[in-house]
Amino acid sequence: MIKRISILTRKPEFTPEAFRKHWLEIHGPLARKVPGIRRYVQNHITEAVRHPDLPPSTQQVDGIVEMLFDDREAMETALTSPEAKAMFDDGTLFIETVTSFVVDPKVVIAD
Repeated sequence: MIKRISILTRKPEFTPEAFRKHWLEIHGPLARKVPGIRRYVQNHITEAVRHPDLPPSTQQVDGIVEMLFDDREAMETALTSPEAKAMFDDGTLFIETVTSFVVDPKVVIAD
């Protein structure tokens, strides 16, 4: 499995509530259509908790999305599909910035 995580910042004309509603109700169903996505998780930011001994971040984060694929080839095929293009096109309507990372998760504690 390969995991891609993206950090999203909403466009300023969207309230946090409007951003979450569009992301869940309009964008989410578009993600369901992308072939090869094994798991898609939207993490809606409801509260920012700051570490007391570190300076606060200046980056606004409104959401974090996780996408899992079988392997890199499946990820690249999925993300270049017409369905992914439709999803990305929709993202330009309500997302101001997105930064994506391909990660290698290490489970430290599992329930």
